[in-house]
Amino acid sequence: MTLQEIKLLHAFNAWADNRIFDALAQLPEEQYRRDLKSSHGSIHGTVAHMVAAQKIWLDRWTGTPAATLTPAAGLANLEAVKALWQKVGLGLAQLLGTMSDKKLTETFTMVREGKTFNQVYWQAMVHVVDHSSYHRGQIVTMLRQLGVKPPSTGMIMFYRETAKL
Repeated sequence: MTLQEIKLLHAFNAWADNRIFDALAQLPEEQYRRDLKSSHGSIHGTVAHMVAAQKIWLDRWTGTPAATLTPAAGLANLEAVKALWQKVGLGLAQLLGTMSDKKLTETFTMVREGKTFNQVYWQAMVHVVDHSSYHRGQIVTMLRQLGVKPPSTGMIMFYRETAKL
């Protein structure tokens, strides 16, 4: 996995997240908060989890001490989730600006639930995109359950749109 490939994957991830945020901004608060019996309950719970996971991985990559997952309750509304997402995106862009193909093959040490793990950077960076795609899919399903037409967040759409740039 090269740095260019990782940058492309994370560009796709940001593009897809942005499409989700645009769609969610149109929802009434009741629909945004409704418990739809998904893995994180509501759309708010799911999008908050997705962004909080992106943050904790960034914290791990940058060596932030005592990195912990921000609970959905700590993110009061969609605006707070989006503000965290933007902060994480900036931090990720800064980090990727310091990385190299060689650095991606190295390991970093992280602690999760009291256990220490050594993880290869590129594997974790691909995981973050996969994790976000999984939860965006859940959000798409929840939007359909609410009778709302969801945005397309597929990678092929990203390629088609960015090819025009």
